[in-house]
Amino acid sequence: MPTLFILFGFRFFFWANDHQPIHVHISKGDCEAKFNVHPDIMLIENYGFKKNEIKLIESLIEENQEIIIERWKEFFQHKKQ
Repeated sequence: MPTLFILFGFRFFFWANDHQPIHVHISKGDCEAKFNVHPDIMLIENYGFKKNEIKLIESLIEENQEIIIERWKEFFQHKKQ
C-alpha cells in the first residue's frame, strides 16, 4: 500500500490492488475515508472523521490532485509491466 504523503497527520495512500476510478484513501488514528480524485473530487466513504476534518482533507486533495493522479498512473502502469 503505497503512501503518497502525510499532511497534518493524515496519511494519503492507495492499495496495490486498487481499481478505477482514481481515488485515494486517508487514515488518521482509527478514522478512515476514501475520495474519488478524478474526474471530480468526491467523498465516497467516511469512517469516523468529523466534518471539519473532511473539509480539510478535501482541500488537501484539491491542492495535491495532480500529484495524486500522476503517482496513481505511474504505480499502476509499472505494476502492469
